[in-house]
Amino acid sequence: MSKFQFKQFSLEQDQCAMKIGTDGVLLGAWTPIENNPKSILDIGTGTGIIALMLAQRSFAEQIDALEIDENAYEQATDNFENSPWSDRLFCFHAGLDEFVEEPEDEYDLIISNPPFYSENYKSDNTQRDLARFQDALPFEDLVEAADLLLSENGIFAVIIPYKEEEKFIDLCAEVELYPVKITRVKGTPTSEIKRSLLAFKRYELSVLTADELVIETARHKYTNDYINLTKEFYFKM
Repeated sequence: MSKFQFKQFSLEQDQCAMKIGTDGVLLGAWTPIENNPKSILDIGTGTGIIALMLAQRSFAEQIDALEIDENAYEQATDNFENSPWSDRLFCFHAGLDEFVEEPEDEYDLIISNPPFYSENYKSDNTQRDLARFQDALPFEDLVEAADLLLSENGIFAVIIPYKEEEKFIDLCAEVELYPVKITRVKGTPTSEIKRSLLAFKRYELSVLTADELVIETARHKYTNDYINLTKEFYFKM
């Protein structure tokens, strides 16, 4: 199924190596916006889902998205144009390194669902590999860009594998970005923690408590926490 229908917008995804998945929906719904961002940057937008979710959730006047893969870029652009917020969404066809060479703006919110498999998982599908693999967008480059492009009171939010959490927090600390919200995600109550949702600001909290989100209690039996997080988007929640 190519078309994915949410409550307020729909997405085509047949041209994208990385299809719509739980990670993107989680980040789009979870990302804190209490700083009322006027400008948002989505790094590695894919279908455009996270940018579209933030368009629905926020009053940001400028939502820029970055996509290096040509097919995904064209699809995200179409998805933006066909949404209720087409006047606020814009996609750049560029790599992060090109984009930060001549930064025009600072952003109040920077979001990314970065690729994260290591070298030895490579497949024969180059497009899918580019979407999935960390060497296409190393965490170091992502953090450096966030430091360069984030406004003084801005928020930088990502979803990454739980096993990378400590390394990522350390990388951010090197550029004086500090966690202000951490949620660790499990598929079921008994499964291992798989993902970390992390939000950073330019100042350090004296006390930071991490919480946990469980998605299902059984197959398609969603927890109240997950339903409350995603009900503004999914029809069946």
